[in-house]
Amino acid sequence: MTKPRMFFVKKILFAFLAAGMLVVSAAGKPSAPLEPTPHMSTIARATAFLLTNHHFSQQKMDEKLSEQLFRDYFKALDPAHIFFTQQDLAAFDGVKNDLGNQIRQGNIQFAFDVFKLFLTRLDDYEKFTTDYLKTKPSLDSDDTYEFNRTKLPWVENRQQLESLWKKKIRNDLILLEMLDRSKKENQQEAASKQKEKTASPGNRTETPAKEIAPVRKFKEKTPLERTRYRISRFLQYYRKMEAIDILELYLSCLTQIYDPHSQYMSPRTEEDFNINMKLSLVGIGAVLSSEEGYTKIVRVIPGGPADLDGRLKSEDRIIAVTQENEAPVDIQDMPLTKVVDMIRGKEKTKVTLTILQGSKGSSAVPVNITLTRAKVRLQESAASGKLHEIRTKAGKKRIAVLTLPSFYIDFAAAYRGDANYRSSTRDIANLIRKFSKDAHLDGLIIDLRSNGGGSLLEAVTLTGLFIKEGPVVQVCDQRGRKIDEDRDGGMILYNGPLAVLTNRFSASASEIFAGAIKDYQRGIILGDSKTHGKGTVQTVEELDKYTAFWGRKQPSGSLKLTNAKFYRINGSSTQLRGITPDIVFPAFTDAMEIGEDKLDHALKWDTIQSAEYQIFNPRLPALIPILRERALARVENSQDFKMLRSDIDIYRRLRDRKTVSLNLEKRWKEYLAEKKLEDEQQKLLRMDDTNDKKAKNTAKDLYLDETLNVMRDWIELDAKGVLADKRRPKK
Repeated sequence: MTKPRMFFVKKILFAFLAAGMLVVSAAGKPSAPLEPTPHMSTIARATAFLLTNHHFSQQKMDEKLSEQLFRDYFKALDPAHIFFTQQDLAAFDGVKNDLGNQIRQGNIQFAFDVFKLFLTRLDDYEKFTTDYLKTKPSLDSDDTYEFNRTKLPWVENRQQLESLWKKKIRNDLILLEMLDRSKKENQQEAASKQKEKTASPGNRTETPAKEIAPVRKFKEKTPLERTRYRISRFLQYYRKMEAIDILELYLSCLTQIYDPHSQYMSPRTEEDFNINMKLSLVGIGAVLSSEEGYTKIVRVIPGGPADLDGRLKSEDRIIAVTQENEAPVDIQDMPLTKVVDMIRGKEKTKVTLTILQGSKGSSAVPVNITLTRAKVRLQESAASGKLHEIRTKAGKKRIAVLTLPSFYIDFAAAYRGDANYRSSTRDIANLIRKFSKDAHLDGLIIDLRSNGGGSLLEAVTLTGLFIKEGPVVQVCDQRGRKIDEDRDGGMILYNGPLAVLTNRFSASASEIFAGAIKDYQRGIILGDSKTHGKGTVQTVEELDKYTAFWGRKQPSGSLKLTNAKFYRINGSSTQLRGITPDIVFPAFTDAMEIGEDKLDHALKWDTIQSAEYQIFNPRLPALIPILRERALARVENSQDFKMLRSDIDIYRRLRDRKTVSLNLEKRWKEYLAEKKLEDEQQKLLRMDDTNDKKAKNTAKDLYLDETLNVMRDWIELDAKGVLADKRRPKK
């Protein structure tokens, strides 16, 4: 149920880069002049009408909303607060409280006037940078740079702005200098290892000619040259923007005040989106956002190239992209859509990402990760399973672990009447039957970690495999509530001990399933402190039929807006709070800016009337505290979990750092010290060789291992017999 969002605004971007679903706009030559047209005014009026009448919140376009739009539009253009000043904002104070009223009347001139000022500031910044770099700035000062500026106020005047620019430019230069040092160090280390390997007895001392691949050589640009080049490319993009792109940016700032998943899509964006949804495009398999001038990894898509490689992690920031046989391109401050274009490409081609690892915070030194592009379609990330045998006091027991990356269904095949159409429910059911065929299945774990959702229908039918029948989720809109139920005649496929493993990336349909399992007291939930917390439903309205009322029959784009919310059968919304596990494990994600509650203008949590349902296992609430106490005792005494908690503490310390030194040597020493610490910890965990596929495949999954321990406890506490329903399995 994840949706793509407006490409400019600094929000979490639920767009599947790997499948090529992020829409690309603002391409080609700009239209002249940059002024709104009468048809754009009509689009604005239609958007205002739909938001105030059809959005779930029915928020009015009053002075409060106008002031928020005023701030958000400036932030959309300048999220790091490095181009505008408070004097710039004050120049527009006269319209600050009237923007909502203006949009209702079709007046969008404010958006264009601010954008023109933005272009002027970019020109100023380019000239200033060029002149400042000629002075060859010193990188050995005692100054510091406050790099996380999104929550800081804009500086007061031009003098303070130029002082800020100097610090930013010096920080950029230091990063590039450290990248060069790190690259050189890695090359020397690799050469040393190769020399040791070839010098060992029995090894060949020469590399066969057929193994040597031709590599095109490039003259490396200096950090000064790369900085100038990056800024030039950055400005070039904005100079090519068309009037419709400015409208799209402005109206999406408006829609996302209503909630972060609502969006205006221009005709071109809508067309590209529709085409991309039907095609299997090629990428790396990652969900991205734009933040602080960086392209940040939100999450890695299961089954994609990045996931299979294993090195790219959430919170990592991409600062450069390199194509095969081409020179690296710095992408700091580059619009997200442009970055996506560069990462996309032909299947089986390679792309190298230069990243700052999120786990190292502000002290991260750039590292390179080379990935091979491949097709990534969520419906191909099918359910999989593995059988585990665990020892208990009563002997060996069989536990099936089923991993579900998404809630998928082949609607086209089902519509055609294909009896063998694929769906997540069918695949999970087949896996359960497979593992139950030869012997009794003593326990079942459904792994929903990083499952971003999918089909609501599948969440309902999957729940139905484990309960008799009854409500699974409530959907509430302006007309009232609707209850989706499992109606399969009371048949249960599996009625034994059930555990559901989640994390902060488990969203939407995953939360519906986990919430139903918890409300029915059917199983135990384990994982991060909570799930993602996306409890809203979106619909897409074509604007053409509305703009036609004002006599405009031109293509108008569409409006994606939130029109409903999900609620658990106990009446609690999954919005913001998500699902709280019965047993919570220490997790990096709890220290990260991940989840619906981290998004600006997210809808609030609330409750509605509970649905009527029958508890499956009344004794489970008494069992859970015992299971929790035993699990937490093991976690507390586990050396692996102690190491994990230490890593999380280090990450929090680095994350909370507000400033970085503008002294190159000091930054480099900090990096080396932290790298040494990390290397020592990885060796203790036997995960030091991240390029060794065998090592990665044998790396411990602490959360799954502990979940298996919980299942052992459950079985040993004689949960068998508690689940008394012995109805025949589904067929």
